[in-house]
Amino acid sequence: MLMAHPAVLRALLDEYTALSSPHASEAGAATRRRLDDVAYTLCVSTGTRDIDSAVTAARHRLSGARAFDGSVTGAVSV
Repeated sequence: MLMAHPAVLRALLDEYTALSSPHASEAGAATRRRLDDVAYTLCVSTGTRDIDSAVTAARHRLSGARAFDGSVTGAVSV
């Protein structure tokens, strides 16, 4: 699996956090669409299928954990 650059993951996490705040949710349809786009991109970037798993995986990768240890996605390195 391709791995997103840590700077990309950090930017996505920061944007997701900002867009998912209670204040941002009142901003309207454009903000909700952007939140959906960022959530989708986080999922693709981390190889996950839901946003909670994507956020956990991104944080795990940014913490310096090995990317292929299988602890996030249950994947087995080959």
